[in-house]
Amino acid sequence: MENLYEKTKFILKKYKISANKSLGQNFLINDSVVDKIVESADVNKEDLIIEIGPGLGNLTEFLLQKAGKVIAIELDQRMLEILTDRFSMYNNFEIINEDVLKVDLNNLIKLNKNSEIKKVKIVANLPYYITTPIIMKLLEEKLDIETITVMVQKEVADRLIATPGEKLSGAITYCVYYYATSESVTIVENNSFIPEPEVNSEVIKLSIRKNAPINLLDEQKFFKLIKASFMQRRKTLINALVNGGILQNKDKAKKLFDDLKLDYNTRGESLSIEQFAEISNYIVKNENLN
Repeated sequence: MENLYEKTKFILKKYKISANKSLGQNFLINDSVVDKIVESADVNKEDLIIEIGPGLGNLTEFLLQKAGKVIAIELDQRMLEILTDRFSMYNNFEIINEDVLKVDLNNLIKLNKNSEIKKVKIVANLPYYITTPIIMKLLEEKLDIETITVMVQKEVADRLIATPGEKLSGAITYCVYYYATSESVTIVENNSFIPEPEVNSEVIKLSIRKNAPINLLDEQKFFKLIKASFMQRRKTLINALVNGGILQNKDKAKKLFDDLKLDYNTRGESLSIEQFAEISNYIVKNENLN
């Protein structure tokens, strides 16, 4: 039986194509990594799998064998012929030639869920250059999905699955934690791809929460606060919030810090998600602060 490396070389030669660097394409050729992705995503016949950026279809093939239906969203038109040829024998396969950031995923899910397709899961080997916007779209649109199992650049993965307040935390860490629980599935060496990227990757799994871990008076205000805190992460939180327009001036900022018993030298990256919620709710209750 052909392995993924041989299959990939054959397909690239047959269709006379190579990876598109501008789309961040790196074709996965490691069979065991594909197995781990499918296994950790826990794919079964009641699942609709939305695969983002299937490329040559190396992961798609395994998903089709396990899932009720696979919808592949692929921007690169060169891949359409390959995917269509490769999976013409499957009646549970659909391709959408579109930028995933422009796809109405809520509507897509509504159209495909039925008595046989009961759960929706996202599975993808995400292009490095667009990882964060895709993850944020999947979370912020509050889709009717169970899990997001994706391969991303290891450095980004570490930030996505960090605990808020840890050294690796970024603004996205708090957003991911708010919407989902997260775990690392496996580290993927750069020689698992053609062409080899310069860095290693990591497969992570996000399980969408049924209930938020914190109580917020204004969700939008909370995320605006987080963003402002990390836009200037070298500054103290007081300066970041005043400069970011969250608070009117330093006097009002100091009153907030005094009332919430926070140190004036606190930086946003050191705060827990509960502390950010406390600050956000305080600002909402005291509208004269902003």
